[in-house]
Amino acid sequence: PSPGTLCRTKPTDLVFIIDSSRSVRPHEFEKIKVFVSRVIEALDVGPNATRVGVINYASAVRSELALQGPQSKAALLQAVRRIQPLSTGTMTGLAIQFAISRAFSAAQGGRDSAPNFKKVAIVVTDGRPQDGVQDVSARARAAGIEIFAIGVGRVDLGTLRQMASEPLDEHVDYVESYSVIEKLTHKFQEALCVVSDLCATGDHDCEQLCVSTPGTYRCACRDGFSLNSDGRSCTACNGGLGSALDLVFLIDGSKSVRPENFELVKKFINQIVDSLEVSDKQAQVGLVQYSSSVRQEFPLGQFKNKKDIKAAVKKMSYMEKGTMTGQALKYLVDSSFSVINGARPGVPKVGIVFTDGRSQDYISDAAKKAKDSGFRMFAVGVGNAVEDELREIASEPVAEHYFYSADFRTISKIGKKLQMKICVEEDPCECKSIVKFQTKVEDLINSLQQ
Repeated sequence: PSPGTLCRTKPTDLVFIIDSSRSVRPHEFEKIKVFVSRVIEALDVGPNATRVGVINYASAVRSELALQGPQSKAALLQAVRRIQPLSTGTMTGLAIQFAISRAFSAAQGGRDSAPNFKKVAIVVTDGRPQDGVQDVSARARAAGIEIFAIGVGRVDLGTLRQMASEPLDEHVDYVESYSVIEKLTHKFQEALCVVSDLCATGDHDCEQLCVSTPGTYRCACRDGFSLNSDGRSCTACNGGLGSALDLVFLIDGSKSVRPENFELVKKFINQIVDSLEVSDKQAQVGLVQYSSSVRQEFPLGQFKNKKDIKAAVKKMSYMEKGTMTGQALKYLVDSSFSVINGARPGVPKVGIVFTDGRSQDYISDAAKKAKDSGFRMFAVGVGNAVEDELREIASEPVAEHYFYSADFRTISKIGKKLQMKICVEEDPCECKSIVKFQTKVEDLINSLQQ
């Protein structure tokens, strides 16, 4: 990820061990600090995520930042900025020993007790150590510390290999000068970031099932349960079919739609009708077409089953005039969802507005009124439809309620997404069975086409 985008990190205690012996010039030392800061910036820092420590060494060793210090990102970056070079010899072995006995110790805030914890040390050096590193590094690795060794300039590659963890090619890096050390930033962001399987590490809070995706996860439920809105817990399904829903389609019949596309729009409506459970107690469907004027094709509840609704949709004739979307929205609010026109009090109201062009009248007031009345509004635009108008019609969160496609032929794809969205509102349990059924049908069709 680029700096500033957070990554999910496995809980990690990360200690930088940085060489500030006299061969490291002050401006070069600044480059090390920039590198350290960049890596910190990309991490998911916090008491239960990644914590950072910094050890500065030359002939002596100085703890600049302890793991249990203040761990807000701002505090860490400020502490790194304040570090000054020691400018004496190069006692790398001593610094690694200090990491084992002090920096990673529980007294300094090391989190040994927690399971699936990573301990990582990143050593940056440009010299040949004046002491031995082989034994002490082996002890560090045996204590569960993963060591990355970064060598700069005149460094001795042999000592880097003695320090680093296996596999060496992933843990040893060499740069020719401090000015290019920053190019390693990305590597460490990646190395510390991407948790391939948070479900396996137990780093999740799902009540029943955890589904892994790279770097993150989502929760799911066993058959017969549906996921609650917190995205984590599950509720048992009651075996009932979908609950009640009043759904009205508001369809643009203006001349720009063109006859062959109007037929595709009808198919799109019927595709959604197919996914509903239609009856007095469950879903009712109404249909309104508009162009320069508004025409109710059939009100909510006129047809009691899918077959009759679909037949009425197929019969709808095409108006072929202007685009008065505002007037149509006003009709939807004032008439379509009124009790006189078959709407049921206390039943969720959903409007699906379909248009292919800019409205010739003013839509803001009616669009706002529809949402203020508690209707769930979806906006579907094709071709020349204007996205800001679609967004104005759509309910919050807008991204989930407006769809745009450049081409009428792809609106059936939008239909699929919409079925899911509408049916989720109705009853997640029912929704699940619809989705299962759809997937089965799709698989059958695909296998026939092979």
